[in-house]
Amino acid sequence: MEWRGRRQSSNVEDRRGAGGRSPFGRGGLRLPAGRGGVRRAGGGIGIGGIILILIISWILGINPLTLLSGGDIGLDGGGYEEQTSRAPADDETAAFIRTVLAETEDTWNGIFQASGENYREPTLVLFSGQVQSACGFASAATGPFYCPGDQKVYLDTFFFQELKQKFGAAGDFAEAYVIAHEVGHHVQNLIGVLPRFNQARQRMSEVEANRMSVRVELQADCFAGVWAKFTDQRGLLEQGDLEEALNAAQQIGDDTLQKRSQGYVVPESFNHGTSAQRMEWFSRGFESGDVNACDTFSADL
Repeated sequence: MEWRGRRQSSNVEDRRGAGGRSPFGRGGLRLPAGRGGVRRAGGGIGIGGIILILIISWILGINPLTLLSGGDIGLDGGGYEEQTSRAPADDETAAFIRTVLAETEDTWNGIFQASGENYREPTLVLFSGQVQSACGFASAATGPFYCPGDQKVYLDTFFFQELKQKFGAAGDFAEAYVIAHEVGHHVQNLIGVLPRFNQARQRMSEVEANRMSVRVELQADCFAGVWAKFTDQRGLLEQGDLEEALNAAQQIGDDTLQKRSQGYVVPESFNHGTSAQRMEWFSRGFESGDVNACDTFSADL
């Protein structure tokens, strides 16, 4: 992708390293023990200690059982120190992300304006290790995600290394696809898809909610394809870029991920779509360049 020298978005919040250490010091939080502390002489925990633990858990957004298990904790349960020495905010990865985000802004501003609507640009939060969002406390293991509560996309840039090394999806346009997919969720939020889904899922069984989630995710893939089409029309795609995005869609399909991790698939648990479905809907968006082609909810999947 030809991205260098292009406009970079100002809607990026760089928290890498900002929240990497426990606020209680290098050793994390140690529960006080002994006289005057939380633990009783007999090893139990008094009511005052339980209240303190609940308060601390609420402040940090962590499971109180983690504290009740005793001992030291870091904000991610260990191994977090190494994640605080990330590259500075002006590194090449951040510049790439800012540029891709700017390209999504140009695309969706144009699409919304053509319909007489205003596009509210999302903020993209770069973080390392763990992050607090309006949707709760999340770790890097969650992967990139969009939070409708604060209309922000959250991304630990280490995921791009995993995308290449663990999932075999290398290339800058594979990374751009990931960003465009999450921005696609923001578009869904603005047009009412996510609010309706989140309301309806409260009345659904787990299997039904998973099936509807697949349609939501495939539409975000299709929206990413629409963005890729406009990006191609601006002459920014290079040879092999489209293949990189399709390979990424294939590698993170539910069936492929389950086969890789456990050797078999459980279709009832799919919530993003199969590899074939994700590739198909990205391709639909790319080939049409039309959001109307992204109606996954009335399609026969």
